[in-house]
Amino acid sequence: MLLRRLVVVVVLAAAVWLLADVALACPTCKEQLAHDPEAANIARGFYWSILFMLSMPPLILSGLGSYFYYEIRKARLRQEREAPATPDYQSPADVRLPELA
Repeated sequence: MLLRRLVVVVVLAAAVWLLADVALACPTCKEQLAHDPEAANIARGFYWSILFMLSMPPLILSGLGSYFYYEIRKARLRQEREAPATPDYQSPADVRLPELA
């Protein structure tokens, strides 16, 4: 059983080693775009599309984070304005929960 697993691992490693050159890049990117001056616009398009796709997650997350930050800030200000003016009032941020023993 151990010998069979070893043979399978060796065959898979040999296949990966022999096929590694094929997987380096697609033929369009590797050969044609590298030597064809007319394909510069395609390469530039690839470049800008990759930048655009990589910029979307940070932009979306920062936009949502900013929105939630300002909504929470507005809610806290509204809550402070509506709070009663009695001296025994505690804001929800000042209330401490009882500790469990």
